[in-house]
Amino acid sequence: MLRQQDLGHRIVVRRIVGIREGRPLFADALGELVELSETHITLATDRGRLRVPVEQVHRAKRVPAARRPTAAAVVALELAADEAWPAPVRGRLGDWLLRSAAGWTGRANTALPIGDPDRPLPAALDAVQRWYAERGQPAMVNTPLPLAAPVGAELDARGWTARPPVLVQTAPVAMLPPGRPDLPPVGLSPTPSAEWLAVAAGRKGGLPDAARHVLTAVDRIRFAQLHVDGQLLAVGRGTVTGEGRWLGLTLIEVLPEARRRGFAGAVIRALADWGRAEGATKAFLQVEQRNAPAVALYQRLGFTTHHTYLTRVAPA
Repeated sequence: MLRQQDLGHRIVVRRIVGIREGRPLFADALGELVELSETHITLATDRGRLRVPVEQVHRAKRVPAARRPTAAAVVALELAADEAWPAPVRGRLGDWLLRSAAGWTGRANTALPIGDPDRPLPAALDAVQRWYAERGQPAMVNTPLPLAAPVGAELDARGWTARPPVLVQTAPVAMLPPGRPDLPPVGLSPTPSAEWLAVAAGRKGGLPDAARHVLTAVDRIRFAQLHVDGQLLAVGRGTVTGEGRWLGLTLIEVLPEARRRGFAGAVIRALADWGRAEGATKAFLQVEQRNAPAVALYQRLGFTTHHTYLTRVAPA
């Protein structure tokens, strides 16, 4: 049967749809798992959302994606994401990227092994470890899958651990739902307010100088804020990168007391409207696979999983 870790992935559900001559009749449904509860399985199919009571489920399992993105598509999206979350200290190892931001967030402090490192793989990983050791940081590598599977196999052999899987999800900007008139308006600014930064600091555990670079050093950027009765309740950050094609959505955050009121969706829609006006045609975001509420929200808004990545950490 399915688990919460399967949210955002393609599944097939065989369900009982009737009885004929004392025997059950079955029908299969194929789509992406949107919600998994004790009573229902909800999946997004080509014909819309399907909610299946658990007592009608005969069998359900995860299946491979209908079509894997090409290596070129994964590389292009990873580079757009790197541009949208720019580490202040950067280096290169052939085509590989080396990134450091004083330890603030995993993405900005990892090597990105895409392309040719201009040396054998074992030597490349040795060089990665030296580069981070020189900066007093643990060596970490982001491995987009399945593109960087050979790198992952070498890291397995070296005893590197893995953080929880991250889903890189995408959606056509034009397909994201329009704003809802019943929700408060969302303000957009090219610079973050002190209130916005305070929310980000609370989520990420402080904001060193390197963090401010990561957050603001993008040419086309907007910071979203949603207020109710003068109180800031939700924030978000949008960037347009990848030669103007990709709208990146990061730091979508709703204060705990204001959740489940549609505010995260409102922030995303406002940033999508801005991105569309800037010429972006596709949106992307990154979410931990185990974050079931966020995965379900993004699925409802039309996001699907493009690829996944693992952050690998060198042994201490």
